[in-house]
Amino acid sequence: MAQAKSKSSVKVKVQKFGTALSGMIMPNIGAIIAWGLTAAFFMWPSGWFPNKNINNLVQPMLRYLLPLLIGYTGGRMVDDERGAVAGAIGTLGVIVGTTQPMFLGAMIMGPLSAWVLKKIDNAFQDKIKSGFEMIYNNFSLGILGMIAAIFAYFIIGPVMAVGSYWAGVGVNAIIKVHLLPLANIIIEPAKVLFLNNAIGNGILVPLGIQQAAQAGKSVLFLMESNPGPGLGILIAFWLFGKGRSKSSAPGAAIIEFLGGVHEIYFPYVLMKPSLILAAIGGGVTGTFLFTLLGGGLKAAASPGSIIAILIVSAKDAYLGNIIGVLGAAIVSFLIAAVIIKNDKSTGDDLADKQAQMQAMKAESKGQSMPEAEDAHESVQSYANVKKVIFACDAGMGSSAMGASLLRDKFKKAGIKWPVTNTAVRNLRDEPGLLVITQEELADRALQKTPHAMHVSVGNFLSSPKYDTIVASFKALTQVEEKPKPKPAEEKKLGSIEGIDFGKVKEVDFIRHDQHVGTATMATSLFNDAMKKAGKTTPVKAVRINELDDDASHLVIVTPAANKNLAVRYSNIQTLVVNDLLKDKKLAEAIQNLH
Repeated sequence: MAQAKSKSSVKVKVQKFGTALSGMIMPNIGAIIAWGLTAAFFMWPSGWFPNKNINNLVQPMLRYLLPLLIGYTGGRMVDDERGAVAGAIGTLGVIVGTTQPMFLGAMIMGPLSAWVLKKIDNAFQDKIKSGFEMIYNNFSLGILGMIAAIFAYFIIGPVMAVGSYWAGVGVNAIIKVHLLPLANIIIEPAKVLFLNNAIGNGILVPLGIQQAAQAGKSVLFLMESNPGPGLGILIAFWLFGKGRSKSSAPGAAIIEFLGGVHEIYFPYVLMKPSLILAAIGGGVTGTFLFTLLGGGLKAAASPGSIIAILIVSAKDAYLGNIIGVLGAAIVSFLIAAVIIKNDKSTGDDLADKQAQMQAMKAESKGQSMPEAEDAHESVQSYANVKKVIFACDAGMGSSAMGASLLRDKFKKAGIKWPVTNTAVRNLRDEPGLLVITQEELADRALQKTPHAMHVSVGNFLSSPKYDTIVASFKALTQVEEKPKPKPAEEKKLGSIEGIDFGKVKEVDFIRHDQHVGTATMATSLFNDAMKKAGKTTPVKAVRINELDDDASHLVIVTPAANKNLAVRYSNIQTLVVNDLLKDKKLAEAIQNLH
């Protein structure tokens, strides 16, 4: 049992690390594609439409823009805007310290710079006297950024230059002896365990950009994004499968091949684990054909759609890319067909098979099924839900499609709760939250949002649990007719009458709320007025993401800032004023505070 738990913990940790890597790349895929298309179309003299003037954009985008965006994103993942700026400054030191594109260096210096800044803030920010917050914030960031850039220039830059050089040499050597296809023996099973974004965007894309910068294209972009293996497996289910797996396979094949959402075929493989051999066979075949026929892309194909692959294919690589994808699909289809035709199962519903498999996996780990899994059977358990979030590894493709599907079901049923999607890493614990995620990511989602209600599904696009969720919400709206408050009892939003001062334990001003006056000055003046009135409630200037969502916080904001606040929080109390420094409501609030 202990060993099983250890393995599960290791898997979650690996997923977290991989997600952190891909999280720096995924938001910037558009910029990477912009660079790739610019190079493919206008690079002098090898582009489709070579242009010397436009060609001047290619190298600055590669050397400065992309690493800075990656470093900025990595810093923001650690410490929001301050961390993002620190990450970008630190990354610049790596860029200037070497002549090579510094994507891996950016993935180190971005989070590292932000982490150091966060530790410094945790140690000193609470000790800063009122009125000196801005000078601390600006100079702490400036001094730390300077030190990080110098450190990166002299230490990280040279080390990463050597590492990147030898990594490139190693990849080229592996390609020359045709051993690169063996990497798919690891890549394909890892994809099915929801490490696809970690491997593709966290590892292969940075290495691929570096290779493409030197050779004009890279086969590394195709190793994880090749839709061929998934297409072959889904066609095999379509022709030889049984039950729901057979009927759902054609639609899934279209989404996987044209839409590029590879996650849609993972449940089919998980349902019959021997099909991983088909995925491996297809992946190895595809990569072998790519390398043999000179295939490669100018930039990352994200999502892994055949359409995206054709758009960013190198000028001389179209034949190799098309044959590689088709070859992968044919081999995976042949292997999958043999496995499926010899399968003796009764062809039960796909979702039932996935639920059965999940229970067996949980039992093998010495665990019971999570309480969250049973919760969806109870109508009453939905009484406190105010928002539904679909969470997948990247926060795009499959979760967006699942959210769209449930949103449509809600609309038809007359249910008005919001349904959104995000990456697991961006989940935030808050009251009234229902999190729907894939079974393999359920542990991570539960760690991020322990107080939320959780429902895990095998396939975002095909789960009977959606109908249970809709029925439960519908039953609540029919059974619980909440009496409407009388006009005299309604709270006036942003007014003194609408605030329960007995619950207030802290007064907060939001930093950067500078429409009329600054939060720093407003905090200082309000604090002085509180002391003169003999009031003891603490007054603080905080960032908008630093609040706990409960009624103990009274947040004083301008109308514009209140809109941003309302998106993030539902339980805090707000006092909306037109002037942070002089509004008459401030004096009224002081009289009511303790």
